[in-house]
Amino acid sequence: MTPAQKELARHALGLNRQRRSYRNHFVTGEGGNDHREWMALVEAGHAQRRAGSELTGGGDLFRLTRAGAELALEKRESLDPEDFPKVAGASA
Repeated sequence: MTPAQKELARHALGLNRQRRSYRNHFVTGEGGNDHREWMALVEAGHAQRRAGSELTGGGDLFRLTRAGAELALEKRESLDPEDFPKVAGASA
């Protein structure tokens, strides 16, 4: 994950004062730098893309995978289990 991608991923997570994520989405339209960075994250398996719709104003909606979100975190930061539920059998 490049520094630019990490910055976008952290913005998508919206970390709060408790250093916990409170969302997992980013909307951007094709043709911009942000869109290119998000498409690279998708290709690397760090994000998923949904095509733009009326709801997103036409921009594509990107969500981080757990692996991508974990790469974006700094020490003592955590993911909200509502957006990133624990998988049975996975280590903590």
